[in-house]
Amino acid sequence: MPLTLMQVGEKGIIRKISGGEDTRRYLGNLGFVSQASLEVVNKLNENVIVSICGSRIALNDMARHIMVNI
Repeated sequence: MPLTLMQVGEKGIIRKISGGEDTRRYLGNLGFVSQASLEVVNKLNENVIVSICGSRIALNDMARHIMVNI
């Protein structure tokens, strides 16, 4: 499921990052890599704040490129 469908407080494991090479590289540099765990901290429409690798990161439409398992 895309990260944008997760609810506040849900935890998940990243399974796949889609999109172009630049998008995948950018998200990877932020810590969004396969098998990383994350938690949705806050959400407003498709804008998501997640806790990953000990940091909180806000994502806009890039969140739809992150596929997770809950």
